[in-house]
This record gives sequence, structure tokens and C-alpha cells, in this order.
Amino acid sequence: MGDGEKTKKKGKKKGSVRLFEPMTLRGVTMRNRIWLPPMDTYSAFAQDGLPTPFHYQHYVSRAMGGFGMIIVETTAVAPEGRISPCDLGLWSDDQMEAWRWIVADAKAAGATMAVQLNHAGRKASTGCFAVGFDDESVPEEFGGWQTVCPSANAYGSLRTPRALSVDEIHAIVAQFRDAAWRAYDIGFDAVQIHAAHGYLLSQFLDPLINEREDEYGGCFENRIRMLVEVVDAVRTVIPDDMPVLVRISATDWAAGGWDLDQSVDLAKVLKEHGVDLVDVSTGGLIPDVTIPVKPGYQVPFSEQIRSRADVPVTAVGLITKPKQAEKVLKAGQADAIEIGRAALRDPYWPLRAANKLGVPVEEAPYPAQYVRGAFR
Repeated sequence: MGDGEKTKKKGKKKGSVRLFEPMTLRGVTMRNRIWLPPMDTYSAFAQDGLPTPFHYQHYVSRAMGGFGMIIVETTAVAPEGRISPCDLGLWSDDQMEAWRWIVADAKAAGATMAVQLNHAGRKASTGCFAVGFDDESVPEEFGGWQTVCPSANAYGSLRTPRALSVDEIHAIVAQFRDAAWRAYDIGFDAVQIHAAHGYLLSQFLDPLINEREDEYGGCFENRIRMLVEVVDAVRTVIPDDMPVLVRISATDWAAGGWDLDQSVDLAKVLKEHGVDLVDVSTGGLIPDVTIPVKPGYQVPFSEQIRSRADVPVTAVGLITKPKQAEKVLKAGQADAIEIGRAALRDPYWPLRAANKLGVPVEEAPYPAQYVRGAFR
């Protein structure tokens, strides 16, 4: 093969992927590359971790609106792993039944359903609109609890966490495993492990937070150990054809902390352990850092991890317009695009995008009942 052919093939690879092109991970095919990222709605008002009719409306409406994959918001693997008292949970078999109608009906509307499993660590027990104490720790007398962390380092003004013992780390790994099995049994198509935004697994990754001197702290291999153990444990209880995604913060935006090079190395390890896609975000680990927020500001991190670790990735963060989203795909910077806050104000963002990009109505992800009202 001559150099000209190589260049042509490389160019075709970069320019061939479109927003409404299907994507397959293991045995699961998403109808398009427009995904709903996990966004906490803080709406389990009974504080029991159970989804409600609100969650049904929220997720099924986005499925009917054409999203290819819906990643359900942060779902705690333990009660003390909730970000707020009003977070969802999958820490008990008793919670499973409440999820089934949501997952089944969203899938019936054409979406691929994933769930983000999380333990919030030192950023747990924080307030929300439903309980008050915004950006503060919820006092124990108001339903809050003692938080945990790799080391006894507080996040900003939040309460000081207690350092986990090795036995407790092993127990949390098992909680992730058990929650993943519940997700599979409920009917979710994929699971996402939350190792971003300063929650527990990312706290272990970051040398500015993790000051342990045992096998879970210090060198890179030790700091990633818990995450890798979680991935391995999850893989033992779900089918081989079920994808596992991991969300990471590609940088903490702080000198001497977690950075892009470590993220690339982590992505390579995760791929070896059966992770199918890395959901690339940034930040949330260290308070009071300067983040250069602008449209598409996280896309370069996705591009670097995709090219250097040779693993599928998402791009997320102030991607709001259809042509902007498709440009990222066509440039080979990501494999799927997550539409977050724009999807909160428009459940039918994919259908509008199809019209903007000239996708014929019959090829757009309209429910049959809605075709006569299609954007034209």
C-alpha cells in the first residue's frame, strides 16, 4: 500500500463518522452517537434511593426524543456513598423493582440504557435543593452522615472525612460489584463506573488527595488499584457482551495533581481489564482551581485519550449545537457526544439536530406516533 492510500484511509476514518451513525460496544448497538450523560437530579425525595415517576418521565421522554444512549444519573452503591440524601441507589435488592418500568420503557422507545454507579467519598452527604445546605455538608441531625476518603482530607469547607481501612476498601469494591449485578438483572444494557469529579474512586487516583502509604496510595499503580479492582469485580458478574464504561476527569486542573498523561496511562490499563469506553470529563477533584471553560473545552482531552490509548471515548462539556457535535466526530476527536444541560431544556434535542443536519425524517429517531409532527 502506498503512502497516498494510507493517507486516504486515515482521512476516511476521520471523516466517516456522523452523529446519527450507529455505534456498537461488545454486544450492544446504540442507534446514534448522541448520548445523555449522567446528571444528578437530586429527586429521590423519600431519601430511600428509589426512582420515582419523575425519573420515569425524565428518562423515557429523552428516549422518545431520540437519544442513542441514556446514562442514568449517579446511583449510589451504598447509602453513605450518596452525594446527597436525595440521590438514587442500587445498594439493595429491595430497590430493583422500582427501576424496571423505567428501563423497560426507555428501551422500548429505542434508547440504550446504562446506569452510573458511584460512591461519593468525601463529597458525600452534601445538600441539594430538596434538603437545603447547598454546597455544604448536611448535618447528621438533618440526615447527613460521616464521610470517608482515601485520607482524612476535606474538600473545601465540607466535613473532614475518615480515612478508609483496607477492609473497608474491599467492602466498597464488593458493593460496586453487587450494584452492577442488580443493574444487569433490572435490564440495563451497560454500566458506567464513576471515577471522575472528585468522588471516591477519583479521590484514590489523585496524589493531591490520596496520601496513603499502603498498597492503595503512593505510586500510580497503587492509586489506580481500587478502580481496577472495581472494574475486575464488575466484569465477574455481568455478561461478556455487556459494555463497561468508566467516567474519568482527565485533569484536576491543579499543579502536581491528576493530569492528562496519567489519564492516558489509566485508559490503557482499563482497556486491558475489559473497559469498552472512557467517558472523558475534567475537574471536580480540587476546589478553587481555574478552569478555562468555553464551548468544547474538554474535547482536546477526549482526542488525546482516544488517539494515545486507542480506546473509544465520549466528548462532553458545552457542546450544544448539532454541527458543533458532528464536527467533533468527523475530526476523529471522539466516538460519541454527550449532550447534557442542553438536553435538560430540550428532551428532543436529537430530533432537532436531525433536521438541522439534513437527516431525512424517515431516518431520524422519531417514534412512529410523532412523525407527522416532525421538524421539517
